[in-house]
Amino acid sequence: MGFWYFLVLCIGVFLVITAMIKRSKKSTKSMMVLLGACMIALSLFMFQDGSAEIVDKLLKTLNINL
Repeated sequence: MGFWYFLVLCIGVFLVITAMIKRSKKSTKSMMVLLGACMIALSLFMFQDGSAEIVDKLLKTLNINL
């Protein structure tokens, strides 16, 4: 599972860097930065110890069965 979290982290970093380098509309840049930041935050959270239990409790609270 760590591979997928690392992949999400790399994609998030790529989006943020690409948004900073490219010359495009301000709304497009802000969406890329926001999506990249969310992906980075999610992957860093999932790398932490005990994050699987937190997600499990959250899904059980929301009654989502996977």
